[in-house]
Amino acid sequence: MVVKQNKQMKKYKSTETIHTIGEPSAAYGYHNVDDGGIFRMIAIAEKGISFQLFNNLVKKFPFSFQEWAGFLHISGKTLSRYQKEEKTFDTLQSEKILQIEMLYKRGEEVFGSADYFLIWLQAENLALGKTKPQDLMGSNFGISLLMDELTRLEHGILA
Repeated sequence: MVVKQNKQMKKYKSTETIHTIGEPSAAYGYHNVDDGGIFRMIAIAEKGISFQLFNNLVKKFPFSFQEWAGFLHISGKTLSRYQKEEKTFDTLQSEKILQIEMLYKRGEEVFGSADYFLIWLQAENLALGKTKPQDLMGSNFGISLLMDELTRLEHGILA
């Protein structure tokens, strides 16, 4: 015999303040990305990152324009055209730009400075199969692996 209970769920008022993001760079430093943060990141990626905001990120890294084109899976000529025409990146490229910015912020947090993080990015890493971390930045799986490796380093797990 199955007994059905007719209980209604108690409704709670949300005390959480909802913030709107005026520009994509406001989301870049988002440390604890919860569901709301993920939805904001999706909205920013769908809207597209302007070349001007992308250029602010480029200045943080020692990578060439050609390397950036590789990370974004576009040609160097296309990237130059985006710069010349001040174009907005499409959703997939914008998502990659946001992921790289989040990786940068996480690396800065773990290493205590951007300089130490950038040194780590450019050095062969035994835990990553003697691969330079920067060589993994063209893949979403690679960025995820780097985020995981940063977490391991933060907890003292070196290999």
